[in-house]
Amino acid sequence: MRNFSGHKRIVIKIGSSSITHPETGGADLIRIEKLVRELTDLHNGGRDVILVSSGAISVGLKAANIKDVYYSGENTGEGRDDKLQIKQAAAAIGQARLMMIYQKIFSEYNQLTAQVLMTKRTVRNDLNRYNAQNTFSELLKLGVIPVVNENDTISTYEIQLGDNDTLSAMVAALVSADLLILLSDIDGLYTDDPRRNPEAVFIPEITDLSQDVDSYGKNSTGSLSGTGGMATKLKAAHIAVSSGADMIIANAGDLNNIHRIISGEDIGTFIHAKRTPDFYLPDYLEDD
Repeated sequence: MRNFSGHKRIVIKIGSSSITHPETGGADLIRIEKLVRELTDLHNGGRDVILVSSGAISVGLKAANIKDVYYSGENTGEGRDDKLQIKQAAAAIGQARLMMIYQKIFSEYNQLTAQVLMTKRTVRNDLNRYNAQNTFSELLKLGVIPVVNENDTISTYEIQLGDNDTLSAMVAALVSADLLILLSDIDGLYTDDPRRNPEAVFIPEITDLSQDVDSYGKNSTGSLSGTGGMATKLKAAHIAVSSGADMIIANAGDLNNIHRIISGEDIGTFIHAKRTPDFYLPDYLEDD
């Protein structure tokens, strides 16, 4: 059994495919309600909780009836800018809708929530990073469960973090979290992609993020509606554990896994914290 009884500040990341319907991209209200119930219960137990949630673009594409156009590339021109504009517009529509859903369901449990949108500049700039830390600190003091996403509405290649696995690790470092839980579409880390290689071996625990471990994510890709595969989760792991946070990669198929993990059950891949003495968060950003 693992012991997370002393972990009082927890960041949980959930991907787009885990809270939207695969057939339409629309919000999966039943799963979101279960997620909110789990998070609120953690908070009621005396823990600080932060949610990093994808899903805005998917929900926005569905709402504006442009999902098929976006993914097929039809009527979107040849350049990257045109698709980026569609993505940004969808994010603007979907983020508002998704946050409205979170606000409504959290309120049913008498739980305050708040929206925090970030870009690479939030982390790279010392003053912006300091202000973000202060915002998170005050929200947590007020008993709020912040819902964090990348600000895809304005984000371009130069300022985007790129995926919410990385964003969640950045948030964990910003708030000095004790634990980061990445909820994925597989059970944890394997020696290879189990969807392609039936001989892939599950890895329940990692004490040192060596090059051998990093190689396990090289052939893994994310789902259609997400941006990250196992490689991005291992990148996130380097940030989180170096900042002093333990990390779990677990399956989002059963959202009850959240309280089971906190209770110490052997679910997912457990990556032990190994704080770097001179840890400096901007060092982990990719060059522009």
